[in-house]
Amino acid sequence: MDLVVIGLGYVGLPLVREASRAGLRVAGLDRDARVVAGLKAGLSHIDDVSPAEIEEMLEAGFVPSLQEDVLDGARTVVICVPTPLSPEGGPDLTAVRGASETVARHLEPGTLVVLESTTYPGTTEEVVRPILESSGLVAGEEFHLAFSPERIDPGNPVYGVRNTPKIVGGLEPCCASAASAFYGKFVERVVEAKGTREAEMAKLLENTYRHVNIALVNEMAVFCNELGIDLWDAIDCAATKPFGFQAFRPGPGVGGHCIPIDPNYLSYKVRSLGYPFRFVELAQEINDRMPRYVAERAQQLLNREGRALKDAKVLLLGVTYKADIADQRESPARPVARRLARLGADLSFHDPFVTSWDVDGEAIRNAGADLPAALAAADLAIVLAGHAAYDPATLTRHARLLFDTRGRTRDAQTDAVELL
Repeated sequence: MDLVVIGLGYVGLPLVREASRAGLRVAGLDRDARVVAGLKAGLSHIDDVSPAEIEEMLEAGFVPSLQEDVLDGARTVVICVPTPLSPEGGPDLTAVRGASETVARHLEPGTLVVLESTTYPGTTEEVVRPILESSGLVAGEEFHLAFSPERIDPGNPVYGVRNTPKIVGGLEPCCASAASAFYGKFVERVVEAKGTREAEMAKLLENTYRHVNIALVNEMAVFCNELGIDLWDAIDCAATKPFGFQAFRPGPGVGGHCIPIDPNYLSYKVRSLGYPFRFVELAQEINDRMPRYVAERAQQLLNREGRALKDAKVLLLGVTYKADIADQRESPARPVARRLARLGADLSFHDPFVTSWDVDGEAIRNAGADLPAALAAADLAIVLAGHAAYDPATLTRHARLLFDTRGRTRDAQTDAVELL
């Protein structure tokens, strides 16, 4: 194979698609039997790759596999496995180590190995390299080793693998050149970092920047409510400045794999040097408390209407972590629901991308496909994901009381609507 991708999730599968389109012979290795069986049957398990595209990939020779011998003779291997947080709050590199050990058993001279999994600076050189060199081959001399941060934005209709600049950092200059040549076959622009650590840091910098700025506007949302200021309007006004400002908007918390997780990798590395990373730790604290704040505001809204939160029918609109995708990873909807349930609310949910949903093992009732009826039946509806289905006219016409944490109704407010 020209390429074997290890980990066929939201990062690995779009990579397979673009490489296949470029004419490369591609195989995918994944340990989830259901994922592999589904792909072989032409099914997709992620938002950004359609079943029709899976069929095209299969017709082009894509081989999804559970067997590691698919790595035999591979010219390039890209590792796209998950890097969650450990229970202690540090990076869990179990999957990265496992994938590296698998590659080492099949590594051959001249192979290019690229790590795309997000992690702390130094992982490629300090963790992956020694495992691969247990094969007896030397990185930078007998095989190429590089890090290239994934830049997948699920649900983004404009930017994908092909037209998003690709950063590569090689262990040695020859490794960077090999990685650039590989990605240049199907990515429009490749950017070479000074080394693997700089490439690893670039990814963490991107997401820490977003994490801190989201925390800034989330904290502003709390005190702007007390001051009677429409923060959404203030942000829109500030965004008219053509330089020196980028608009971030508040929400019920942060979700997805990147924003709630990645800055902690950097914080972990900094703490290992004996320093606190105050910006990240404060941003984490602010963003983590937003679900509690949303629940408190919901309680206040019901109290204003002479209704207790206990036993009130509360409809949660959107339980995915961002608009118009099915991805629920680290969605703030779950901690919001957990808090409301503890306060005695009678919860239901509506989401055009999710059919069943649970919180701590307890199933939350699906309000059904009839959104107007669900809105009319609820004592309070809370917009938690800004799906296109939640158009302002429908929300304002049918909701008895609406708490909009995503600003869907900021241009169509009534007395029954309140923004975060």
